[in-house]
Amino acid sequence: MGALQPWHWIILLLVVVILFGSKRLPDAARSLGKSMRIFKTEVKELQADHKADTAVTPAQPAQAPPAQPAQAPPAQPAQAPPAQPARVHSERVEPPASNPTDNRPA
Repeated sequence: MGALQPWHWIILLLVVVILFGSKRLPDAARSLGKSMRIFKTEVKELQADHKADTAVTPAQPAQAPPAQPAQAPPAQPAQAPPAQPARVHSERVEPPASNPTDNRPA
């Protein structure tokens, strides 16, 4: 009983035709089809990019690092200058001018 019967679909179709008109429906269907095509191509591109990023590269054989003589640690580590905070650029936005024909209370 919860499923839509054929006469439900007919009534729904008539309501849509009445609301949007018979001229706008083909245009809407055409633009929806274009949007679906664009969406599909974008999804395929994203999947191809993802596959290219995760492509398996052949593993190189592990090699032992060349032996180096032990070095003494430096007496005092070099200190980096203190980090400066990032500057944030903000613009002041003015409130819209009041409309003299607006009768709503403030």
